[in-house]
Amino acid sequence: MNDWIYAVILGVIEGLTEFIPVSSTGMLLLSQQALGITGPFWETFTVLIQLGAILAVVVLYFKRLWSIAVLVPTVPRARAFVFSILVAFLPAAVAGLGLHDIIKSVLFESPRLICIMLIIGGVVLLLIDRFAPYPTRRDVMALPIGTSFIIGLFQCLALVPGVSRSGATIVGSMLMGVEKRAAAEFSFLLAIPVMAGAFTVDAWKSRHELTSVGHTGLIAVGFAVSFVVALFVIRAMLAIVTRRGYAPFGWLRIVIGGAGLALLFLR
Repeated sequence: MNDWIYAVILGVIEGLTEFIPVSSTGMLLLSQQALGITGPFWETFTVLIQLGAILAVVVLYFKRLWSIAVLVPTVPRARAFVFSILVAFLPAAVAGLGLHDIIKSVLFESPRLICIMLIIGGVVLLLIDRFAPYPTRRDVMALPIGTSFIIGLFQCLALVPGVSRSGATIVGSMLMGVEKRAAAEFSFLLAIPVMAGAFTVDAWKSRHELTSVGHTGLIAVGFAVSFVVALFVIRAMLAIVTRRGYAPFGWLRIVIGGAGLALLFLR
């Protein structure tokens, strides 16, 4: 199959899975294994096209983000929100920089680990959806700094492929009393600095592999496709969470992880 078709397929998978709690990285890595496209470039590709999905968040939340940026110099509430996002971002930034090479060389090479983490994460989502503490925080603009920091610590779990960045932050948020929809929105907004940072680190470390015009074009296609798909997925996820909670995503994780383990066992 042509590399351009692979780029489109992976872009669709990224856009579909970046913001629902099923682990976009895990899905991309399993898809690469299934398609038989492995190697340093495709590993880098999976990280770089995530910026397309993050751009979708910026577009959908542009009005809110712009109003915050304008108000930061004069309004304490806006400054507190920006500080809250930065505090939640720092644990994953520090852990990601320190463990980057281990994660890519060891954890990214274990499809079985990804499938197991998908199943475990699915069970956790089912439990948290049913037994989470009663929500006392419904405004993502007003989370205490301590709460944001703990959510950031939960996000570090997503360094293991299959855990899910959005899933980890949502679970951490709900354990801290954040309402379901607000937990999803905080996860979306926190993704902006996290994935921008991951993009920057990977782009720099892989700069020599990205000099090929063909490689640059493949990344551009994956980026564009993930952006368009994510625009629709973000709205759909908020609607599902509002009506049905996170249980559908928990079952989805379990089904995908179980199917993946079965296929690995049969190989």
